[in-house]
Amino acid sequence: MTTVELQKRSEKAQNLRVIQVDETWFYVESDEQKICYKVFFVDENQCSCTCGDFARGIKNDQSFKCKHILAVMSCVPNGEQEKAQFLERRKPKLDERFITTIENKDFVLYAGLLDLGHQKGILKIDVEPLQLPTAENGHMAICKATVLSKSGEVFTDVGDANPQNCHPRVAKHLLRMASTRAIARALRSMTNVGMTALEEISDFGEIIDINENRDTGKLPQARPKKIAKVEKKETKAIPQKQEPAAQATSANPPQSQTAPPSSGNGNRATETKKAEGNGNGRGKSKQETTLKISSAQANAIANLSRRRGISVEELEKMSVDAFGVKVDHLTQKDASALIRQLQQSA
Repeated sequence: MTTVELQKRSEKAQNLRVIQVDETWFYVESDEQKICYKVFFVDENQCSCTCGDFARGIKNDQSFKCKHILAVMSCVPNGEQEKAQFLERRKPKLDERFITTIENKDFVLYAGLLDLGHQKGILKIDVEPLQLPTAENGHMAICKATVLSKSGEVFTDVGDANPQNCHPRVAKHLLRMASTRAIARALRSMTNVGMTALEEISDFGEIIDINENRDTGKLPQARPKKIAKVEKKETKAIPQKQEPAAQATSANPPQSQTAPPSSGNGNRATETKKAEGNGNGRGKSKQETTLKISSAQANAIANLSRRRGISVEELEKMSVDAFGVKVDHLTQKDASALIRQLQQSA
């Protein structure tokens, strides 16, 4: 290499960016800053480069040095090279914001499965309706979902939805619910998530409402008020009919016509106080314990028994053995206890 050629190469080497990996290995950017060439450099006699210019020049001249080697030689003594930063590859991870806990059990949201699936690389999602909901099939919708990953892996699963295994708010959208459940199950296989998707659960909405009322010690507000009013009317009706009759036999007819209103009002006030709370609230607690099973509790018991493979006869036997009555005659307190027993059963 002549002095003129070496000078030209050195001038070009001044503008090249040098990145040091370790003591002997460097990366040098090209003039266009589109690629990097790997340079091995110990000293002037022990050096090499992966560029084509060095491969051609070294054949004719063992002391040949390309502009990338010259860039390293000029940077190292002055400490002008940059240190390489090794970046760890981001690993797919389920975001904790998409995990919810119900009854001490974790569930994953459909949005979390979809997010994790895109992190791992989803190429395509196909959904095929296998059965449309009609009156003949009990309004059962069934869909098949296929998830294709960018690596070529295929994951398939099915999902079903009917008015009995869906929350009442989504019972009008059975086909879409079946599609969502099918995709969620296929995504669980793709992402290796063992948690059940919340969208796959049918009766947790009803069970949550019951458990919240049970934990706070309160019954639903709408129904107890209506029942309490009916009972008050019955307790007031009994003394109004009996006392005027007794007065009519012992008093003159004109007096008996005027006496009942005043005595009736007084008795009505006392009877109302007794009905509202006799014995420091003992009447109210008795009322709460005699409330019959609600429709939400009955639906929850039916859904839980069906999911656990318990027949109607077995369920009635469980109720009679534990509470002495069949399911339809349970109180709300006993119904809540039966729901807990079904939740804890394998």
